[in-house]
Amino acid sequence: KSRISRDIVKAERILDEDHYGLDKVKERIVEYLAVQQRTRKMKGPILCLVGAPGVGKTSLGKSIARATGRNFVRMSLGGVRDEAEIRGHRRTYIGALPGRIIQGMRQAKTKNPVFLLDEVDKLGVSFQGDPSSALLEVLDPAQNSSFVDHYLGIPFDLSEVLFIATANYLDRIPGPLLDRMERVDFAGYTELEKLQIAKKYLVPRQRRENSLTEEDDAVLSVVQSYTRESGVRQLEREVGRFARKVARQIAGGKVEKINASKSDVRELLGRPRVHPERIADEDTVGVATGMFYTPMGGDIMFVETSIMPGDGKGGFILTGQLGDVMKESGRAALSFAKAHWKQLGIEEDSLRGRDVHIHVPAGAIPKDGPSAGITMATALVSAVSGRKIRREVSMTGELTLTGRVLPIGGLKEKVLGAVRAGITEVILPIDNEADLEDIPDEVRERITFHLAETLDDVISTALVGGISTAKTILPTPTVKKKPARKKKASSASKASPTNVAGPARKAGSARTAGSTPN
Repeated sequence: KSRISRDIVKAERILDEDHYGLDKVKERIVEYLAVQQRTRKMKGPILCLVGAPGVGKTSLGKSIARATGRNFVRMSLGGVRDEAEIRGHRRTYIGALPGRIIQGMRQAKTKNPVFLLDEVDKLGVSFQGDPSSALLEVLDPAQNSSFVDHYLGIPFDLSEVLFIATANYLDRIPGPLLDRMERVDFAGYTELEKLQIAKKYLVPRQRRENSLTEEDDAVLSVVQSYTRESGVRQLEREVGRFARKVARQIAGGKVEKINASKSDVRELLGRPRVHPERIADEDTVGVATGMFYTPMGGDIMFVETSIMPGDGKGGFILTGQLGDVMKESGRAALSFAKAHWKQLGIEEDSLRGRDVHIHVPAGAIPKDGPSAGITMATALVSAVSGRKIRREVSMTGELTLTGRVLPIGGLKEKVLGAVRAGITEVILPIDNEADLEDIPDEVRERITFHLAETLDDVISTALVGGISTAKTILPTPTVKKKPARKKKASSASKASPTNVAGPARKAGSARTAGSTPN
């Protein structure tokens, strides 16, 4: 049995050394240690770390083991489809073995290790049984004190094990299994966080392996122009690729040393391979900016609407490889516009007998989700009335037939994508106001949020010349501490995060879209 370290200060230091950010996860681990300090006895919590690839879920398990003084063992569940992998084989079979849980405990050599169940959302099911059902006993604190492996045939106590599961997609984890775990969400990193991670972890690692002098401009250039992800795996590959090219030039006698700059990155890595959407060049009639998110992060998209003379039947066309949910959002937006023409300030017969076409580029990418409702409605009202939509404003929210704006998910990822695109104002449902606490401070310094309760609030904010009726939250600049006069002057200057990712943009707007289910 490992002697658990209950030193909270030491645990916080170790977690901060190994990972940048991830404050909620670190706080949960420190809370566990604080309870251990007072009670001296507590069943191990069962955490489920959910997030995009490369955000640090697996490596965090090793840091937790180091911070708590426990041994660490990892078990990959990707592709496991046999119940015997978990419970073991009965000894009557030839070649029988204990299950991987008991094998992991033997490998750990203690009864209270940190046990990482990697990729729990990728368990398979076959005629040989359902391994996720076998895990129910393992991950139930009320039952795992008497876990029975078929090979051993006697109860084994797993109650002191600190189980940590990781997953990319929450909806692929069976409900009963998810109910037994405490969910901890990993959101994508901001550009500032990626820059700090590269400086503290990735670049020093590549410098040891090759030869590289780091510069903020060079690292930020790699982040912005050569990677597009929530995590940092691709960033590490690109930094390593750049370091190898530098090492080759030094070995060939072409240069003695390179102080990496943005131009060096362009010369050695070639043309930028990432071309994310950027804010529109000008205010346009019938084109609204939406926001969406995927497991790889958030971004913006444009919703285009055109009103055409028809055959008198009032045709409605939706294109852009839209899913059923987005199509329903488009129909709801059209029905609301027809029913509330006077309230929206459009002519009564402006849609009578005319065809409406809503298109969401790019056509090759499948899109679905309810959060594009207010974006489609705004683009439609703009096209009918001839009023332009402010290019700096983006929006997200589901629309009902009565004009209410319903809450959505993935707000942090969507806002981060909008900031990368140059958006400075975001319209979001008023019920999502509590989610603004998850937005990093350096992002809130640059974004104005409009909290809409009805479509009237959205229209008054998004259209040019309108007077916003939505609740507005202005950018909140953080108070910078004056650097200390003594030793910590340099560290204090490093702590201010505002200017690393570039100067704050002028107040603008945000985009809307719902390309991913919420």
